[in-house]
Amino acid sequence: MSNNIPTDLKYAPSHEWVKAEADGTLTVGITHHAQDALGDLVFIELPAVGKQLKAGQEAVVLESVKAASDAYSPVAGVVVAVNQAVADSPESLNAAPYDSWLFKLQPAADATTDAMLDAAGYAANIGQA
Repeated sequence: MSNNIPTDLKYAPSHEWVKAEADGTLTVGITHHAQDALGDLVFIELPAVGKQLKAGQEAVVLESVKAASDAYSPVAGVVVAVNQAVADSPESLNAAPYDSWLFKLQPAADATTDAMLDAAGYAANIGQA
């Protein structure tokens, strides 16, 4: 599987990716590096729609055959959608981490992704630069 890091996304050091949508929402998922480290995912617990999240707050529980881990909210905001398909088929996140989003967030008025890493910065962060 390719380790190519999409350049149209922003990245958190905690291995979440964020895509800014045209409607102002942010789509959040985990990176290839994160799913690779976790191994075969067997369970994903998504946040409730309407849940208020703080930047850096645990938002998603990811359980694999190796370990349990969390995915974090990259910015403060309200969960406006969750990807039930990925919860129903956790292995889809292993197969296509950049196509399998976890949740969508309506960011708080003062929330910004400006401090997040670009693809090159994330690659350096995980030792691929």
